[in-house]
Amino acid sequence: MSREQRGPNEKLGTVLALAGISNAGLARRVNDLGAQRGLTLRYDKTSVARWVSKGMVPQGAAPHLIAAAIGAKLGRPVPLHEIGLADADPAPEVGLAFPRDVGAAVKSATELYRLDLAGRRAGGGGIWQSLAGSFAVSAYATPASRWLITPADSSVERMPDTPPGEGVPDDTPTRVGHSDVAKLREAAEDARRWDSKYGGGDWRSSMVPECLRVDAAPLLLGSYSDEVGRALFGASAELTRLAGWMAFDTGQQEAAQRYYIQALRLARAAADVPLGGYVLASMSLQSIYRGFADEGVDLAQAAIERNRGLATARTMSFFRLVEARAHAKANDAVAAGAALKSAEGWLERAREGDPDPTWLGFYSYDRFCADAAECYRDLKAPRQVRRFTEQALSRPTEEFVRSHGLRLVVSAVAELESGNLDAACAAGTRAVEVAGRISSARTTEYVRDLLHRLEPYGDEPRVVELRERARPLLVAPA
Repeated sequence: MSREQRGPNEKLGTVLALAGISNAGLARRVNDLGAQRGLTLRYDKTSVARWVSKGMVPQGAAPHLIAAAIGAKLGRPVPLHEIGLADADPAPEVGLAFPRDVGAAVKSATELYRLDLAGRRAGGGGIWQSLAGSFAVSAYATPASRWLITPADSSVERMPDTPPGEGVPDDTPTRVGHSDVAKLREAAEDARRWDSKYGGGDWRSSMVPECLRVDAAPLLLGSYSDEVGRALFGASAELTRLAGWMAFDTGQQEAAQRYYIQALRLARAAADVPLGGYVLASMSLQSIYRGFADEGVDLAQAAIERNRGLATARTMSFFRLVEARAHAKANDAVAAGAALKSAEGWLERAREGDPDPTWLGFYSYDRFCADAAECYRDLKAPRQVRRFTEQALSRPTEEFVRSHGLRLVVSAVAELESGNLDAACAAGTRAVEVAGRISSARTTEYVRDLLHRLEPYGDEPRVVELRERARPLLVAPA
């Protein structure tokens, strides 16, 4: 279904020419993006010609998919107004802004909270589904640069005038206290535990966006002193980053990107530079995962530079470890090795009693070894992968189930590259068993990659058995 505009859509035609996309090419890209979200679309070059020459506006998710398809080719977000489709739902713009003003930052974050990971705006319509494929690493450029220039706002006090009259009117903003902030921090701590144990797609983890919408948003729009406000912005930033991490783990990259941008802006309002660095590290890991290694290096180094002399040794170790991951993905063995050495050195300097942030509770020497193994996997150094993986798997724990599953897959890849097919299949079988207990699209993708590497041995009984064990996992919804 389409509805007609007045005259040709010259904006769409101009941007298509700029991107070098033909009518048939755009139709194919839009259909493919729709298929990724379970939509059956049958657009062709004639459909696109109607959009351009007659100004027809496709309905439903199509305008957002058009913007996503063009944005992917240009390597940047494409807003709907740029392609003459601003009459469509503006939701894809929500969450991408990094306002300079604190009040505008609150508005930007709370608007995002009205969307949830299930794809529904509070009160109607599917949204995340229509954002298919719209991740653009360039969207991180402005947030990162503004944070680097000014990592803390001068004041976040919010004291709206109380209307005159007796009693407290219904529309008086909530007066926020430290007890309100403590509840948000407790929710974040609970969510971190559930996410590590059951994956970002577990129903308990999905309560984080609801907590942001129902609990955090009214508080951010409330009344608070500068001291309480800093704490409130920090707790909200932690929850928002968690929402992004869970979206990332379930394959919803477009949602994750928006949560990360808002989390970084909230961390700036909190004047919490280490937390801002943690958000940048999360952005870096997502960029690496999406194939943008150079940008991943930039984001990790931004976290490191601003935190020199501020963050604890353990925190700096983690930031250098993320930098190593990015260098390894870029196939820069020298830079990756230097970053790993630095990360290990910082970790050795960490002491019991250091004022480490609570969100860093997951990071230990085992986690360092796990990521070091992934670095050497990307650098195709299986002996080093095996060495670090053995340490990473030496103390399996029920607390970090997803991490354990990912380590098993990395171990299987190292064994395969060392010529040990039996050991590779054994580790792969254990990884599949773990993956079946959690809800994590990322873990499933690791297993899928392992099976792809095993394709040359497809007729081997051990490989056939592993593939059969993994079949339910690969066909189940992520």
